[in-house]
Amino acid sequence: MRKLRNDELDRLDVEAFKEAEKAPLVIVLDNIRSLNNIGSVFRTADAFLVEKIYLCGITATPPHKDIRKTALGATESVDWAYEEDTVALIQHLQAEGYEVLAIEQAENAQLLNTFQVENKKKYALVFGNEVKGVSQKAVNQCNGVIEIPQYGTKHSLNISVSAGVVVWDFWSKFNV
Repeated sequence: MRKLRNDELDRLDVEAFKEAEKAPLVIVLDNIRSLNNIGSVFRTADAFLVEKIYLCGITATPPHKDIRKTALGATESVDWAYEEDTVALIQHLQAEGYEVLAIEQAENAQLLNTFQVENKKKYALVFGNEVKGVSQKAVNQCNGVIEIPQYGTKHSLNISVSAGVVVWDFWSKFNV
């Protein structure tokens, strides 16, 4: 078996990406501290044709060398915006017809592996701070909470890993 070269992967260029039909999915980053995590989420969003990323609160914005280092150009392809107030953004997204879901460990959270994606629905996924998670105020405003099942001794996954797991799961459940 031979590894493929990048030029054999048949990937979209930035212009074609911007024109491509997107998954009905946006990502909200609630006070993410790590610039590397932010860049990694941009790469995940690029990989799965996410509509947009919202960077909220203390979450840094491009251009920044540490975001660029892990995004590898995805800040140029993926649409993004900065919004100071996560709760106000959630309310706005809900008014636009999005079902907003916090990715968090909370009472009555639905496990990711049992969550059913509805094809005609638009979703916004809220990922939280590396230490404190999604703020309680943001969780309170969301339509629901999804939890990634975990079976080891640790209480959480890195935010960029969580984003990869959840976005892939949603992508695989959409009838695209």
